[in-house]
Amino acid sequence: MKMRQSIHRIATWFRRATNAVAAAMLAVMFISFLITVLFRYVLNWPAGWASELSTMMWVWLVLFGAAFTLGERDEIRFDIFYSNVPPLARRVMTVLFSCGVVLLFLISLPAVYDYVTFMKVQSTSYLRVRYDWLYSIYVVFAVAVVLRYLWLGIRAALGHDPMVANEPQSDSNRG
Repeated sequence: MKMRQSIHRIATWFRRATNAVAAAMLAVMFISFLITVLFRYVLNWPAGWASELSTMMWVWLVLFGAAFTLGERDEIRFDIFYSNVPPLARRVMTVLFSCGVVLLFLISLPAVYDYVTFMKVQSTSYLRVRYDWLYSIYVVFAVAVVLRYLWLGIRAALGHDPMVANEPQSDSNRG
């Protein structure tokens, strides 16, 4: 029981930390957007660096958020059919879908890694951030997707109904 509490405490800390990182990225993106507007339309100064920073933060926020902050309930899916079938059928669909996602991402992972590392030859125009650094978050995202769907598929295979809520609800999920 003590081990389970430790894991829960670590998971809670990790969830809070990733949410804080995502919030910081959103703040940087928003502030750089405001700077872009201020510089371009009020001061009539060039602000390519701020626009570029905003775009980079958007890329990182979307992929980092999808990898670490979205819960299973936050994912978009076609629920009309999925939610109206018996639990056994949902579990079978979850296992099959998870196997497909894991397989496709694992097949693509070597090519993704090669392409991202190849992109070190280019960098952004204003801030000179190498593209391999900028898009390295996609490799992290792909690995996180593999791990998430392995976990979901294993849990479904072991009898967990995917429609049963067992993760804590965030404020945005409460109705």
